[in-house]
Amino acid sequence: MKKNIVLIGFMGVGKGRTARILAEKTGMFAVDCDDLIESFNNKKIKNIFAESGEQTFRELELKVAEWLSNSVKATIISSGGGFYKVPKLNKIGYVVYLHGEFDNIIQGILSHPNAKKKIKKRPLLQDLGQAKKLYDERLSVYRAVADLEVNVDNKDIEEICQEIVESLKGIKR
Repeated sequence: MKKNIVLIGFMGVGKGRTARILAEKTGMFAVDCDDLIESFNNKKIKNIFAESGEQTFRELELKVAEWLSNSVKATIISSGGGFYKVPKLNKIGYVVYLHGEFDNIIQGILSHPNAKKKIKKRPLLQDLGQAKKLYDERLSVYRAVADLEVNVDNKDIEEICQEIVESLKGIKR
């Protein structure tokens, strides 16, 4: 497959983990947008938010999106939760929305052995009331930009990846 696959969805839904397993199953590479932003700027995401604010972070996402669009092929791209706002997202690749119910996502994060670290590294999860509002605001837009929606609730990573792989059989290579 020459076309990229862009995984979108709310923070903590499992985009990074899904990208890694999907890369194994397809023989494609996997990259993480947040890792790219940190690498390009030599700063952690939480520090970018703290020092420069969300607007600067979103500008950096646009820069990464342009780089991905121009430089990357046959790659699974794990995006940040707000990456869906990138203009012409489908030019980067086939967009897969990983959907989970808010409470299930939060429960998954809280039950993780490194829960405190996972929450701390996500500035927009510091206030769960605001995070729920953000989730609700994004839901319809995630669905509108996606080529495929995969519900991840009550599925293991193998089932999620298998569903994506099956859907890839029908897309242009």
